[in-house]
Amino acid sequence: MLSKLMDFLSACWRRRSSDRKSSDVSGKKEGLLWYKDAGQHLFGDYSMAVVQANNLLEDQSQIESGPLSFLDTGPYGTFVGVYDGHGGPETSRFVCDHLFQHLKRFATEHKSMSVEVIRKAYQATEEGFLGVVTKQWPINPQIAAVGSCCLVGVICGGSLYIANLGDSRAVLGRVVRATGEVLAIQLSPEHNVAIESVRQEMHSLHPDDPKIVVLKHNVWRVKGLIQVSPSVGSPFRATDNQL
Repeated sequence: MLSKLMDFLSACWRRRSSDRKSSDVSGKKEGLLWYKDAGQHLFGDYSMAVVQANNLLEDQSQIESGPLSFLDTGPYGTFVGVYDGHGGPETSRFVCDHLFQHLKRFATEHKSMSVEVIRKAYQATEEGFLGVVTKQWPINPQIAAVGSCCLVGVICGGSLYIANLGDSRAVLGRVVRATGEVLAIQLSPEHNVAIESVRQEMHSLHPDDPKIVVLKHNVWRVKGLIQVSPSVGSPFRATDNQL
């Protein structure tokens, strides 16, 4: 299972431009840990690690660097996606296969990168997965219970775009020149009903449902099922994509 993930990550890390190449493309494996100490993208270096915590790996991730549209004129940049699945791997795999392609399609239409392009890519991915759920429901009703957080960062044209559904975090490290310390700055809000403000928002959006959020086994959950809301594949969307 982990070897399949490594093959997938290696494919994601192949650069689209030929002027620079990442060293050690396949990364290294130690038990259930996979890591890559250093690689290159259009704007610098990166490192990445994956630890398999469950028997079935429900999460996916990808890095794409190069053209962010289907046009030769660009835009060019780097796309990073982290998809934390829950209830099964189907949603995170679907997001990994489709979100970036939708982003390239809308960037081609708009001939640029923007918040609207990313928002449309999220919406198209969500609608696509709900279509899968509709088709598979008669033979696989469990498909309606799976979902995935979806955290994306895009570097393009001197700007950093962050989009998030769920409770994953985008964190920026900023060096304090005077001391050399690195400050961690959270860039994305979390959508988890363990947070009181999120619970209040859920109640305000569903005033006729007193059980929209319930405390189950000392954990707040939407309908007693999941903690994150919204997320791709989740039946209860509290807010629009947070960009």
